[in-house]
Amino acid sequence: MPDTELKTIKIMRHTAFNTPLLTPLLRLISSAILALLGWRAVGKPITDQRFVLIGAPHTSNWDFPVMLMVVLKLRLKLHWMGKNTLFMFPFGGFMRWLGGIPIDRSQHHGVVDQVVGQYHSNPQLVVLVPPEGTRKRVKEWKTGFYHIANNAGVPILMGYLDAGKKEAGLADFFFPTGNAEDDIRAIRAFYSDKTGLRPENGG
Repeated sequence: MPDTELKTIKIMRHTAFNTPLLTPLLRLISSAILALLGWRAVGKPITDQRFVLIGAPHTSNWDFPVMLMVVLKLRLKLHWMGKNTLFMFPFGGFMRWLGGIPIDRSQHHGVVDQVVGQYHSNPQLVVLVPPEGTRKRVKEWKTGFYHIANNAGVPILMGYLDAGKKEAGLADFFFPTGNAEDDIRAIRAFYSDKTGLRPENGG
């Protein structure tokens, strides 16, 4: 792939997750909001932050802010992929500061390579990829998250949200074997008992 395609992704180094003074304040606010809502953040801070983070089930627009608050509390330095139209003026800078990575979905076959290139260039990088790709009901997961992790040689951390227990957080690492079909089946098994905020949209 030409280098020009890899340059379409711009990652902001200082984001909401690692800005001095402001990030600690955001962590306190996130912890307070989660407590007020009755949600529990599950997991421990991770030192070696070089992996693909997935989050499921994705059934509501509220999934994302809940997970962001959990991520702040657990001290992940997170980036997430969003369609490039979200990064248009005047909100582009703010969205990148929130950890956003603009993705040109018209370059369908280049998205995986674009993100893998960033893993090759950054010793520490966490990218959140919702495997369902949409909050609507789906029968099959998108496989981009798996190919990014496999091609970059990094593990997949299984993040989750369970409205039934009012908890969200980080579970186990999964190390891709290269057998996508079997690996994704094994990963999906972990989420089989997790309930989304809108269960009717669950896969």
